Amino acid sequence: QVQLAESGGGSVQSGGSLRLSCAASGYSYNRNCMGWFRQAPGKEREPVADIYTIGGDTYYADSVKGRFSITQDSAKNTIYLQMNSLKPEDTAMYYCAADRAWFGVPRGIGSCFGGSPSDWGQGTQVTVSS
Repeated sequence: QVQLAESGGGSVQSGGSLRLSCAASGYSYNRNCMGWFRQAPGKEREPVADIYTIGGDTYYADSVKGRFSITQDSAKNTIYLQMNSLKPEDTAMYYCAADRAWFGVPRGIGSCFGGSPSDWGQGTQVTVSS
């Protein structure tokens, strides 16, 4: 059983920054793909950024490239999502996800999971006002 605990959400004005954290605990040693998804009201959940925890390869949705950065602290089993230049359209519930990594090709945003992730956090709300 893997537990994912997100933190760091909140409300900011357009152009502001937030940093989300996701700490993994439990039987997480083989969860070598971790990432962030988001879901806005009335929309489907979409991948935002993910990272192969072995090797550190990262992938981003086109809508956040150049503004968001996913990093990890392996010693703490924690990943982070630094979000800069936030826009109102970034408003959503943000979810941390984890699974065994898929190492096939081609690779891109979401391919690390090879499908729907097996483990999810409870989510943290991000609200960006104009």
